[in-house]
Amino acid sequence: MSTMQFSLLMAFMLTIMGLSLHRTHLVSALLCIEGMMLALFTTFTMIFSTLQISTLATIPIMLLTFSACEAGTGLALLVATSRTHGNDHLKNLSLLQC
Repeated sequence: MSTMQFSLLMAFMLTIMGLSLHRTHLVSALLCIEGMMLALFTTFTMIFSTLQISTLATIPIMLLTFSACEAGTGLALLVATSRTHGNDHLKNLSLLQC
């Protein structure tokens, strides 16, 4: 395993650990998810450029597009929850409340 692959794997694992351990604010959860998507995008780009398969070249761009859609949706949810609840603490969000 090369150092680039190891660093991308560690970046992905650190964002998963950050998502699972530090779940106090919605902003931190969104940043961890964006970090995971960035690590996946970089990994896919590195793998597909190494393999030089032209049919798989669109996969990283599609992943980047889905990541942008996810970021927009996450920010919209952040604005909606901060308007209704007054803050972005995840412990205040419950499906049982109106």
